[in-house]
Amino acid sequence: MSILTTAILSLGVLTLTSSAKGDQGAVPVSIDCATRGAHYKEDQAEVLCPPHCNHSQLSVWGSGVYASVSSICTAAVHSGVIDTLGGVVHFQKLPGQENYQASSANGIRSLPLPRWIGSFSVSKVERKALEVSGQPRATVVPTPARTTKKKAAKTGKKNSKPVNKECKADIAFLLDGSWNLGKRRFNLQKNFVIRVTNLLGIGPQGPLVGIVQVSESPKTEFTLKDFTNSKDVVSAIKNVTYRGGNTNVGKALIQTTESFFTRDKGTRTGYPKVVVILVDGWPSDEIERAAALARESGINVFIVSVAKALPEEKKMVLDPNYMEKIVCKNNGLFSYAIPNWFGMYKFIKPLAQRLCTYSQMTCSRTCFNSVNLGFLIDGSSSIGDANFRIVVNFISEIVKAFDIYQIGARIGAVQFTYDQRTEFDFDEYSTKEEVLDAINNIRYWSGGTATGEAITYATKNLFGKLKNSNMNVLIVITDGQSYDDVKVPATVAHQSGTIVYSVGISWAIQDELKAMASEPKETHSFFVRDFPMVNKFVPDILKGICKDYLAVAK
Repeated sequence: MSILTTAILSLGVLTLTSSAKGDQGAVPVSIDCATRGAHYKEDQAEVLCPPHCNHSQLSVWGSGVYASVSSICTAAVHSGVIDTLGGVVHFQKLPGQENYQASSANGIRSLPLPRWIGSFSVSKVERKALEVSGQPRATVVPTPARTTKKKAAKTGKKNSKPVNKECKADIAFLLDGSWNLGKRRFNLQKNFVIRVTNLLGIGPQGPLVGIVQVSESPKTEFTLKDFTNSKDVVSAIKNVTYRGGNTNVGKALIQTTESFFTRDKGTRTGYPKVVVILVDGWPSDEIERAAALARESGINVFIVSVAKALPEEKKMVLDPNYMEKIVCKNNGLFSYAIPNWFGMYKFIKPLAQRLCTYSQMTCSRTCFNSVNLGFLIDGSSSIGDANFRIVVNFISEIVKAFDIYQIGARIGAVQFTYDQRTEFDFDEYSTKEEVLDAINNIRYWSGGTATGEAITYATKNLFGKLKNSNMNVLIVITDGQSYDDVKVPATVAHQSGTIVYSVGISWAIQDELKAMASEPKETHSFFVRDFPMVNKFVPDILKGICKDYLAVAK
């Protein structure tokens, strides 16, 4: 039995009554180490976690926002609200989420979870003797220098460079600040990064950039949200001061993975996470675990190496193959070598172009965010309005699993009878909420059943307009025999690169379903006698799409 299954079975064992909401003087409720967020009926509460919990035996799913099956106390330690000595925690119930992200922090490894029915957050409890009503204060106070810069960024200064809205990426540059570099080359390195960021076209609708300096102990110089135009980013990079120390790349990458890419620091949903490591020489510490952690967290790691180790120096390198191990994928795209900082200019534009190549950011691409998913919906008169609404609900259940964004999964739908009607195409909606509303608003057409012509129409008018690199999937849903041939149109769709799933209900002909479906036919065609039973196919279809994606991505 898996950890998650065990967690699910344990729900409902205990219901707690919390202290009064928002009452600064309320007595917190004592809870056990294993108490989960799902135990609470109230929307918020103050709870007291005991000391010395065995957090290695407790599980959390997510980062910042945790699935409700998570241990509250372990989540609080993971997020830094309390330490292992326990303490008072403010618990806030939240709606269910999708894509809970894994991370390691404060000695605890949280787990990923595709989606869950409920969530919660944890925060510190501030108890002040003379508190007046009003808006809550920020828990982190910026330094005076940082405040000045942030304020300048918000005062409406015009960006010196146009925003590149086609470049979608959240990027952390890890600058080499080690003694091996020296102040002169450190400034040359900063100049290189400034020129790259100028080419990127920084902006809220384009790429955002932050800086972490690699040294004895890594230092986050500024985060993604601190500066959102090229002019302010350039000023911030110029103000980064040289630290010195060892080249602890592994340590810096772990810190960046665990604490840089978070929502409160500007990370955006649907944008690929990118780390660019600059190393003049070689790392001083072990990088294999750090690289694995970054890949598991969906981070695309690039490395820019300058002045590689000389033959007599190679015996000093902890791992001579560190470049191959640290990158997202050892395919040449993520490794970038510069002979020296003095001849760097010809390398700037090619690197900036690589950082904007979303289609090749393999470490952040999954079956749920890299698919064009089209639905071909039978609207024939034999279905009837009530059963048509069941089909619409079936489509919605499939769509809910996908990460739908401008640069994520795309959804389109065509209804067919003797004729065809595009309900909405792939470029019409860019959020899950918009797509689900559009599906719910599809109205039953009524008419005949020309499935072959409908497949031809979808291949040309739905998929034929696409220019992205997502995998194409068409799900055909029908309740009867087609009046025309389906095999030839389906073969054309297969040959064009579209994977076809066929779902037949009631009087659908199983030979036709197999003729439409991609290979292997057994896992791409489905049949059920009664409409209400069609939802049972949702998990198998999702599993099949992910299996197809892995096969295509190899």
